[in-house]
Amino acid sequence: MRVSIGVWSLVVALAALVALTFIPTQYVIQRPGPVYDTLGTAPSADGAQVPLIEVEGTRTYETGGALNLTTVQLMGNRERTPSWLELATAWLDPSRAVVPIDVAFPQGLTAEERDERNAALMVNSQHEATAAALIELGYDVGATVEVVEVIEDSPSVGVLEVGDVILAVDGRPLESAADLRAEIQKGKGEAVELTLQDGDGERTVTITPEETTDDAGETVWLIGVAPTTEYDFPVDVTIQLDNVGGSSAGMMFTLGIIDTLTPGQLNGGKDVAGTGTIDASGAVGPIGGIRQKLYGARDAGADYFLAPETNCDEVVGHVPDGLEVFSTGTLDESLEILEVIAEGGDTSELPTCTAP
Repeated sequence: MRVSIGVWSLVVALAALVALTFIPTQYVIQRPGPVYDTLGTAPSADGAQVPLIEVEGTRTYETGGALNLTTVQLMGNRERTPSWLELATAWLDPSRAVVPIDVAFPQGLTAEERDERNAALMVNSQHEATAAALIELGYDVGATVEVVEVIEDSPSVGVLEVGDVILAVDGRPLESAADLRAEIQKGKGEAVELTLQDGDGERTVTITPEETTDDAGETVWLIGVAPTTEYDFPVDVTIQLDNVGGSSAGMMFTLGIIDTLTPGQLNGGKDVAGTGTIDASGAVGPIGGIRQKLYGARDAGADYFLAPETNCDEVVGHVPDGLEVFSTGTLDESLEILEVIAEGGDTSELPTCTAP
């Protein structure tokens, strides 16, 4: 009788496990994604290895070690969410995170639209990173903010057009697409007045932003355009990285460009990884998936990691063994950290993420 009860208990448990496999969930899983060395190569669309950063029009220098950018991969989408068993496994894995599907795939935004938005963010990130690097090195660059896409069913439909140049927001002149986004966020949903320039001259329009969430689950306000900052770069910088979207690689692009354009090795030949957005002024901003990126960097062989100081609350208590993490808020701070690492200095004096 006891054997029979035990057998039936096992059968019920197995049946429950099988049922859990098929019950839909409302979550996706973040896990460490590929790591790319900005000083090395990356696969092109046809699979060939090409320089991740290539510069023409000025002298370049040999580099060493690694300046790795880190990424995050998503397991699941609205069509196929992870099973409860997969979620349970992820909850027990410190390198993974379980997030609500509405955070990763906002309501009303198709997977294709999400990919298009991330691709536009990547292009803009590359422009901003190049501008930050060249400005740091003393080059003069001009800047205009141009609309490259108007998102369907957004507040900008019928108001803005591709090719419009946005000169100012509420009378405040813009120097970059990052300025545009920052000014819109300041209003927290209040209508904004844009000063535009097109083929017919200047005009002003008023748009009320709509509320959504970003990849980190933070509330953001969007007017529904993909803006880019057009710069007049005195040298030709090409960044080649397919199948990676978003803006979180910006800081590492900038460091890779600077290392390529300056003598010596910015990292002292050591393996350094990092993440963070950047704008032309050199301000380093927050990103999503910082914990997964820490583990991805460690697994790729990095010894040091540069993390945005605005992500420090997510870093504390989640640093994998073997990785030193330093916090940074600007390009200058990142360069100072790299200088200490390159010279073999005392890294204990460098800024780190600490508990409040």
